[in-house]
Amino acid sequence: MTNRTIPMASTVVDSILFRDAFGTAQMRTLFSDQALVQRYIDVEVALAKAEAQVGVVPAEAAEIIARESRLERIDFDHMREETDIVGYPILPLVHQLVSMCGEAGRYVHWGATTQDIMDTAVSLQVRDALDVIDTDIRELRAILTDLARKHRDTPMAGRTHLQQALPVTFGYKVAIWLAMFDRHQERLAQLRPRVAVVQFAGAAGTLASLGEKGFEVQKALADELGLGVPATTWHVARDGFAEAVNLLALVTGSLGKIALDIMIMASTEFAEVYEPFVKGRGASSTMPQKRNPISSELMLAAAKAVRQHAGLMTDAMIQDFERATGPWHAEWIAIPESFILSAGALHQAKFALGGLIVDAERMKHNLGISKGLIVAEAVMMGIAPFIGRQQAHDIVYDACRTVNEHGGTLAEALAALPEVTAHFDRAAIDRMTDPANYLGLAPRMVDRAVELSGRL
Repeated sequence: MTNRTIPMASTVVDSILFRDAFGTAQMRTLFSDQALVQRYIDVEVALAKAEAQVGVVPAEAAEIIARESRLERIDFDHMREETDIVGYPILPLVHQLVSMCGEAGRYVHWGATTQDIMDTAVSLQVRDALDVIDTDIRELRAILTDLARKHRDTPMAGRTHLQQALPVTFGYKVAIWLAMFDRHQERLAQLRPRVAVVQFAGAAGTLASLGEKGFEVQKALADELGLGVPATTWHVARDGFAEAVNLLALVTGSLGKIALDIMIMASTEFAEVYEPFVKGRGASSTMPQKRNPISSELMLAAAKAVRQHAGLMTDAMIQDFERATGPWHAEWIAIPESFILSAGALHQAKFALGGLIVDAERMKHNLGISKGLIVAEAVMMGIAPFIGRQQAHDIVYDACRTVNEHGGTLAEALAALPEVTAHFDRAAIDRMTDPANYLGLAPRMVDRAVELSGRL
């Protein structure tokens, strides 16, 4: 076998080595060449049927076009060669469909233009791809809901600027992740009718070639394909597709946030969570002890890549007059890759979070390493009603300095101060300085987040 006959791939989304790390087979299939050309054929067939319905083309011709236009009859090599010359794939496709359909072939692509077929085909792809993303988000939300409930009351150190700040619970942290994906689910539902619309308007978008039948054909075509009808021609108004990819950037951005939290919490010094154990996963070629957070790393990489594509899609919105001279082509790169990378990142998230190993004892240990200083605010507010807020602040501040400079715990330092022991015995001081007793409304926020999520 020569190298010419070996399938070659040069990007991670199609790579034999990396494709399942960065994507999923389901999403790759939706955006494959075969699926795309099938969608082109679907649109051409639906157009013939729609035009037959309103009397623009003969019904018999539409039947023949529907029967004879078959993906398995497409010569992909010849289509590629012609596409290289023409610059677009539709005319090469139409040449082959006309040949397949005999006399009826004269009615293939009637009144349409290349971008009508391509944009409508991509609308179909995006509609179906959004269904996949929707399902993935629902499955991820179910995982996050279970995790938040399970760890509703698991205390851990809350951190700001990478420093211990106040106690929280791990369930509270997960509830924040859950709420992000609740909002993404809502955004997706709101986006769908804006992007799942037909594009059929002819050469300059005015439907001039169909005369008074233009709107009828457009509506019949949309109905055939299960798409909506737009208010106006949108082949130079690209906000729908740009919004779809920017939604994916938000989704993967949230996954990147979760990934970063997991990676830091999985570091040796934190050791609070771990991705699921699979023999050999995350292994180092030189350090046998390593257990690298591979899924989180892939999620973070996808977030960065999709963010770049979101910018590209926004840039591609700037199009000249009634038919663009180039920005459209950028979408051919950004849309498939963004969906594949997003599906891959969601797959990694479901794996990592679905089997996340949470070390509650390590969280408790880390919560105690400040020797009570993490609840200095709680102590100050507990003492303040007896001696005044400012005096309480000064006393606790001095006690914290004692711990920092001479060791011991905050409880011990407070127990040595007459201003404190005049109002609190040692048991009360211990309760005030126990981080698990200063969780605020974190557990109840978990309840609220889970309850609201369940309504979607």
